[in-house]
Amino acid sequence: MTLHKEKLIMRIFGILLFFGLACVRMPAQQNHLALTPPMGWNGYFPTKKVGNDLIREQAEAMVKTGMKAAGYKYIIVDDTWEGGRDSLGYSHPNGHFPDMKALVSYVHSLGLKFGIYSSPGRKTCAGFEGSFGHEEQDAETFARWGVDYLKYDWCSGSGDEIRAYRRMDEALKKTGRPILFALCQYGWERVWSWGPSVGGNNWLTTSDIALHGISYSDIAEVGFQQNGLERFAGPGHWNDPDGLLIGHPEINNDEARTQMSLLSLLAAPLIASNDLADMNPATLAILTNPEVIAVDQDPAGIQGRRVAEEGPLEVWMKLLADGSKAVGLFNREAAPMPVTVHFRDLGLPDAVRLRDLWARKALGVFHDSYTATVPRHGVVMLKATAEF
Repeated sequence: MTLHKEKLIMRIFGILLFFGLACVRMPAQQNHLALTPPMGWNGYFPTKKVGNDLIREQAEAMVKTGMKAAGYKYIIVDDTWEGGRDSLGYSHPNGHFPDMKALVSYVHSLGLKFGIYSSPGRKTCAGFEGSFGHEEQDAETFARWGVDYLKYDWCSGSGDEIRAYRRMDEALKKTGRPILFALCQYGWERVWSWGPSVGGNNWLTTSDIALHGISYSDIAEVGFQQNGLERFAGPGHWNDPDGLLIGHPEINNDEARTQMSLLSLLAAPLIASNDLADMNPATLAILTNPEVIAVDQDPAGIQGRRVAEEGPLEVWMKLLADGSKAVGLFNREAAPMPVTVHFRDLGLPDAVRLRDLWARKALGVFHDSYTATVPRHGVVMLKATAEF
């Protein structure tokens, strides 16, 4: 058999494998949203008051910095936007958001989408008005404003979680507006197993990543425990290990690349939380690396998994739509360490062509394995293609 025929056969095999995997995974949600993991911004600034001006500033920065061009599109307002309810039970924003509909329209005018926050409980995490008993009214209000994304945070919720989330899903569908439904439920009750049945487009699989402060240990604890959840993810419904901590001073660049790599291999939502209007070039380069983002946004929508582990050293792999593999070599140790990937662990033949996605350069063809010295808390991210 000629070399050309061998390559053709293997390419056909890769295509068949891709479609075979796609056929056995859960179908996309009925709202046809989040066919790739959502990308956007949901910020928290202890020293700044979140309001109309800050949201406009962040939306403008998303465009000016090139983040929109890189794929980020959702600007999400979190808790504390809420005012009271009127005599008919309809919710209104507080004085920091004097005209929510105008704010949403401005975000839309920049080519972006707008997200908002609520809770199935009577109160939100910050003690503002939740949606309990007002699901249809709130969904109607969100749709009237032009909202595109709802983060629905359990917090003060009680009783049957599935029923509570389903009520809001039905209310959102009734509006006729496509609104991405994000379940903020901390991974309780195996939410990944029932999230799609209540209309969830993505669901938090862990507690808040920065619940006790921002650190590398949060990135590692939340991210590396996602192994085993891959069968529950796919186009329209994604596991969510919470937001990106990239750009916060507590996280150095190696740690930032670790989180960006890991979430991309996990086909997870990429939701930035830093101040987009005040970030250095290194942070922007990490958040907008096109080759890493392409792994996250790969149309096959296959969540990666751990394929090897040796103490603090881990190798993760994700199958891509073109039949190649994205690979992460992670070092969780506090000193540089060599990490080796054996091609047999990737399901690849002896000869493999590698590309370094962070360096954005071809490395050449390697046989049997590849070893890289990985920085402390760092990663080397590769694209591996069988060489015939």
